[in-house]
Amino acid sequence: MQIRKKFCLTTNYCLLAAIVLLLSGCATTDSSDSKLSSAGSLKPQSILKFSDVPVPAGLKPLPLESYSFESSGVRVGVLKYIGKANPDQVVNFYKDQMPMYNWSLVNIVEYSQRLLNFEREGESCIISMQPKGSSIILTISLGPKSQAAAKRTKQIIR
Repeated sequence: MQIRKKFCLTTNYCLLAAIVLLLSGCATTDSSDSKLSSAGSLKPQSILKFSDVPVPAGLKPLPLESYSFESSGVRVGVLKYIGKANPDQVVNFYKDQMPMYNWSLVNIVEYSQRLLNFEREGESCIISMQPKGSSIILTISLGPKSQAAAKRTKQIIR
């Protein structure tokens, strides 16, 4: 009887220790924010939702606030990311990176948030940055150009 109690107590302690270890997880520090806040240029993330629209490394996706659709060569999406970043560095990042993917800068609008408008044949991409505390929310909106805009770009200006 006494051996059975010791066995049960030992088993209970082992089980409790295993549960504590499983629930505690691993504590790590995320150094990705340091990639954005450090001086110098930003680097693009290695995994992209749209392979031709870069995202600065260190920004975290907001999947519940994002969506994308692609069918028959038509792409539509609104992708949101959050992270600590200097808005000027992010603007410069997109001015440098987007031409590498054949996007042309149309304009930049700056007020409480920043908007960058890019286009290429058949598509437009609007990148907005909105401050949220010490972070920014980056929104990438991608979609086809309107038919009227596509016709205007094909007309010859005399």
